[in-house]
Amino acid sequence: MAVGKNKRLSKGKKGLKKKIVDPFSRKEWYDIRAPTVFETRVVGKTLVNRTQGTKNSVDFLKNRVVEANLGDLNNNEELSYRKFKLRVDEVVGRNCLTSFHSMSITTDKLRSLVKKWQSMVEAHVDVKTTDGYLVRLFAIGFTKRRQNQVKKTTYAQTAQLRAIRKKMFEIMTHEAGSGSMKDLVQKFIPESIGLAIEKACHSIYPLQNVFVHKCKVVKFPRVDTQKLMESHGGLEDTGSKIKSDFKEPEIQAEV
Repeated sequence: MAVGKNKRLSKGKKGLKKKIVDPFSRKEWYDIRAPTVFETRVVGKTLVNRTQGTKNSVDFLKNRVVEANLGDLNNNEELSYRKFKLRVDEVVGRNCLTSFHSMSITTDKLRSLVKKWQSMVEAHVDVKTTDGYLVRLFAIGFTKRRQNQVKKTTYAQTAQLRAIRKKMFEIMTHEAGSGSMKDLVQKFIPESIGLAIEKACHSIYPLQNVFVHKCKVVKFPRVDTQKLMESHGGLEDTGSKIKSDFKEPEIQAEV
């Protein structure tokens, strides 16, 4: 080592001259909009990096999947046990237009239905809607005590369970295959499919707590921008309207 040379002081510490940049300074916020089937149109917000060079921010927003609660979507806490997933299909301005992706029931709701002394019936079927969606529906139901029943248990026989399951297949195929995806989502909200199964199976064995507890899209059709815009009913302003007799106060020269 040469005289007068300090090896430790000659090398500076790494990273001292590195500029600290806030990662949120290069991000943009977008509104996530739900279809007109739901009462609440703006579900939430999502952020993405700004467009830089060949990297377009729209490409990173498309096909994003967001989850929303039906209690929040329809402003009804009693429906909070049902969850919807929405997929971003198109970006218009600062709005992300979504379509149906999947539906399910919360775990706590599903587990609260399972009880002793009763039979559980499950069925699933693949159906194609009129607008090209191939969906898989999962139904669940439980046997109920008959009127003036003395027996403690309500177990159904294997033949009865098979007949109930056949009815579930028929009703789910008819309800989903006779309309579009929008019509199917509208049937999920009041649980009309579950009520139809309950009514049809009453002669075989009385049922209770019948739900289509899950629905997922197996195959999506090609995105039609015109149909997507129709399902969103345009991009009207979501703010509150100002009264017609409102007058803006005059600007005062002196305070």
